[in-house]
Amino acid sequence: MAKVKSMWFCNSCGADSPKWEGRCPSCGEWGTMVEEKVSSKQNRGTKSTRVAKSTPQKVSEIKAMTEPRIHMPSEELNRVLGGGLVAGSLVLIGGEPGIGKSTLVLQNILSIKSKTILYVSGEESATQLKLRADRIGRQSDNCYIVCETSLENIFDHIEEVQPQILIVDSIQTIATDAIESSAGSVSQVRECSAQLLKYAKESGVPVLLIGHINKEGSIAGPKVLEHIVDAVLQFEGDRQYMYRILRSIKNRFGSTSELGIYEMCQRGLREVTNPSEMLLSHSDEELSGVAIGVTLEGIRPFLIEAQALVSTAAYGTPQRSVTGFDSKRMNMLLAVLEKRVGFKLVQKDVFLNIAGGLKVNDPALDLAVICAILASNVDMAIPKGICMSGEVGLSGEIRPITRIEQRIMEAEKLGMKTIIIPRNNLKGIDTSRLKIKIEEVSKVEEAFKLLFA
Repeated sequence: MAKVKSMWFCNSCGADSPKWEGRCPSCGEWGTMVEEKVSSKQNRGTKSTRVAKSTPQKVSEIKAMTEPRIHMPSEELNRVLGGGLVAGSLVLIGGEPGIGKSTLVLQNILSIKSKTILYVSGEESATQLKLRADRIGRQSDNCYIVCETSLENIFDHIEEVQPQILIVDSIQTIATDAIESSAGSVSQVRECSAQLLKYAKESGVPVLLIGHINKEGSIAGPKVLEHIVDAVLQFEGDRQYMYRILRSIKNRFGSTSELGIYEMCQRGLREVTNPSEMLLSHSDEELSGVAIGVTLEGIRPFLIEAQALVSTAAYGTPQRSVTGFDSKRMNMLLAVLEKRVGFKLVQKDVFLNIAGGLKVNDPALDLAVICAILASNVDMAIPKGICMSGEVGLSGEIRPITRIEQRIMEAEKLGMKTIIIPRNNLKGIDTSRLKIKIEEVSKVEEAFKLLFA
């Protein structure tokens, strides 16, 4: 019999240790070491076979070849993948439970009619998947579903079906007999992913892995899983809102700056081709505390509303509540307003919300945030048709931002009449063909005078 011993693995990075340690020696995280049973046959490995030796080549002698891609039915998914699903690639799609990962994958593969697809489900029964397919209104005769959690049995099904696309839902439920630990453990996730990667590279079949995220928001299991796969796609969004964002964290075959936006409907996920129209309110009534900012997600510009509410503190200690924006950055902007502009907000509650449930990290939204806060403080509405984009510095200056031409064109396309931007941000850009009025400001006070003069 194989001798069984204990090893300690880090849940964060996958590093192993023969004994418990409070702090991981590899990544430095505290309290992440977990004990797992490891068989000695796992350490010895199998008898090695002679592999053909590769030959070193000069860079100039290597022939550049484009990777053959499978065009997915969803254009948003194609954009995030970099143009489609690359043959022989291993792609990980992560997200919170119930966010729509399985729905996104299922409605795409059921629309592919020219490929044989094997969908391995380790969490749901075939009946549940059938009900979901009926709900989203998709049927397919070339998609095979099997409910299995054993890696060895999965490879038997692969040998029988000979799929052209393989989906595993989810990787945390799959286990191999070669390792004596429960499914979802560090060693199981790492070994199963490595075996599936080997299959994908040898056969040229693209493999889609669906994975969970933990309470910290990262992919559950070891960090080494992200190093094994070719692409990591994060599916995120608040389940209380209808919008979902698919962004690329890692992509060996494309850019990590792209993102896709979906809307959760009764019949599945619908692509949002123009997110600006969805994120802006179409009310004719002018309300105080609302400013429209032009932001970028990756390389994609869109307009979004920053909503603020400033009121007198009722309980002595002022509240600072932020949704969809960095709370520390908002506190910095409040300090700039008080120190540089002279608005006293120390004894006032400040509530900030980015409309649509999106989380925005673009510093160019600073100008819209402080304008919304000021508009609520003085109870004056910002005129219709005005948007803004600019980063606010600690001295109250408006700093230049990136991709200003794309932002201006997006604002013009949405029917905005005026855009406020940082001064000297238009160097080398031809604005003669633009119909939108461009106002340049260098200080926060100048922007306030334009809006409330």
